[in-house]
Amino acid sequence: MSQIFHHTANTYAKMSLILLVGVLAIAGWAVDATGRSDYTTRANQAREQPVPFSHAHHVGGLGFDCRYCHTSVENSSFANIPPTKTCMNCHSQIWSTSPTLEPVRASFREDKSISWTRVHDLPDFVYFNHSIHVAKGVGCESCHGRVDKMALTWQQNSLQMQWCLDCHRNTEQVLRPRDKITVMGYVPDGDQAEIGKRLHAEYQIRDVRTLTSCNTCHR
Repeated sequence: MSQIFHHTANTYAKMSLILLVGVLAIAGWAVDATGRSDYTTRANQAREQPVPFSHAHHVGGLGFDCRYCHTSVENSSFANIPPTKTCMNCHSQIWSTSPTLEPVRASFREDKSISWTRVHDLPDFVYFNHSIHVAKGVGCESCHGRVDKMALTWQQNSLQMQWCLDCHRNTEQVLRPRDKITVMGYVPDGDQAEIGKRLHAEYQIRDVRTLTSCNTCHR
């Protein structure tokens, strides 16, 4: 009986399998890279707002402390968006007729909140508490980046689980004294590893196993 397949069929079959594995590997890499990309996470993308509020001007230029506007950050799970009255504390006197700030004045007159576009928006299944991070020595800059240089605010980090876990596994790399929490451009006064190790004990931060446990962030 004559041979049905040419002797090169085995070679083609092996090449096809290798090619298939390669295509699947590339496809898997592409899916993973897309999921981590700024396009998907919306990191490093400035958000348009009803009023072009500039952290660069208010924080970097005028030296506002984060807590002047975000008053609940030390004792609440969320960092509140300031009420319009906070804006008007200054802008009833400064730039009080600026067309750009008319939405702020209208909000104050009508007692209606401004519909700000949220920049840092975690999924509903993720529990994040601002106050505990502040109490344990994690600076605003560690998560939000150098807002003092942002004319329009953007999300500095991916906010994906891997990013959170990297910090929870290596807390010493980000810890700073509590009185430096809101400092932008913070430079440690010494070796960060040693400072972080000392603060980890002083602030009674939990062990890595607890910090990376599923129910720490998913409740």
